[in-house]
Amino acid sequence: MAKRLYSQRRGRGTNTFKAKLKGIESKYLMQSEELLKGEITDFIKDTGRNAIIQTIGFNNGQKEQIIAAEGVFIGQKIEQGQGAKIEVGNIVPLGELPEGCPIFNIEKIIGDGGTLIKSSGSYALLMAKDNKKVTIKMPSGKLITLPLDVRATIGNVSCGGKEEKPFIKAGTKFFAMKAKKRFWPTVRGVAMNAVDHPFGGAQHHPGKSKSVSRNAPAGRKVGAIASKRTGRRKKN
Repeated sequence: MAKRLYSQRRGRGTNTFKAKLKGIESKYLMQSEELLKGEITDFIKDTGRNAIIQTIGFNNGQKEQIIAAEGVFIGQKIEQGQGAKIEVGNIVPLGELPEGCPIFNIEKIIGDGGTLIKSSGSYALLMAKDNKKVTIKMPSGKLITLPLDVRATIGNVSCGGKEEKPFIKAGTKFFAMKAKKRFWPTVRGVAMNAVDHPFGGAQHHPGKSKSVSRNAPAGRKVGAIASKRTGRRKKN
């Protein structure tokens, strides 16, 4: 009997594929009516992230650990809340930011602590705003609308050049993927036997389409699932 497909085993959610939850939770403090002023006290390299985490100590005695902006430094003064200055690293409600301002670590819902734009080097642009909502241009080019009072950090996520650094060794790549709970290297489906994967079988075969129906059984559901289109895009 053939073994389960990799995608089937991963979907079960067993301990083999479960994340160990060892990372640092990055969240803004709960919203406050007063303007919070603080100072960056430390930088932390979090396992599984490329971006750096910064620790901020505020004047009310509270601390928070959030993703650092590119260019900030230990000892830099940080402001958070309504009335904060428009400077790199400050956390400001979207309604108070000027159009064209680069932002990251954006809240989708008031008080959720920041959920959008958190990968290294990325940022969004504030395109327009009115009395009810703000229009944001995501790194993908997609436009979304958000409430005026959700918060975001000014600037772009730190460690923007991380992806350009070569791994040099296969072992370095392996442990980097292990920290993110990604199994590497992976075997191609066409290199497997027919019993192990729908793409497997004889070496000289025409192959099967990568596009598969949304309603396909679990043993066939590999490749591009319910893809709208396949192949290269035309330039014109």
